[in-house]
Amino acid sequence: MVILSTDRKLILGSNSPRRRELLGMLVDDFTVAAVKNVEEIYPADTPADDVPVYLSRLKADAYKADLKPDELLITADTVVIHGADILGKPHDVADARSILHLLSDDDHRVVTGVTLTDINHQSSFATTTEVHFDRLSDEEIDSYIANCRPFDKAGAYGIQEWIGAIGISSIHGCYYNVMGLPLHDLYHALRRF
Repeated sequence: MVILSTDRKLILGSNSPRRRELLGMLVDDFTVAAVKNVEEIYPADTPADDVPVYLSRLKADAYKADLKPDELLITADTVVIHGADILGKPHDVADARSILHLLSDDDHRVVTGVTLTDINHQSSFATTTEVHFDRLSDEEIDSYIANCRPFDKAGAYGIQEWIGAIGISSIHGCYYNVMGLPLHDLYHALRRF
């Protein structure tokens, strides 16, 4: 197995356990930075597909002053978009149920924005994955919410969990992107950077 090697110290600016796990598939040595409190607010007229890159840059900017010359920071943000609407993390059971009913028997897209930053440069990209859910029954939705507690997940679901296994009939694009980090595109971006 070839793991990406670099002479820079890689820093992941994220508190997501999924992103930590995914980045570990590409590199064997990286540091997770102490999470900065970044208010994830974007201009109201920002197109939904542009929001993840905007937020990944906002997160990067919070760390930039602390970077050393041999460090490379990775920040990311993932959104679930249904039509033109961004579906955030559910606030409670009722919100999770409402989001999953909306996604049931329909298509949506998952967009992750990634920003690579060092003391001299910054580069960003976005990756989109199209996802289709079969019709989900009330019983399936309620069981998933009760057992998996998807309150920390955009769109109220994790593709790697039970609901993804039984409900997602197709995806077009990167599976890992739906988990929160587009590994194929990130690998090649790191090599170029």
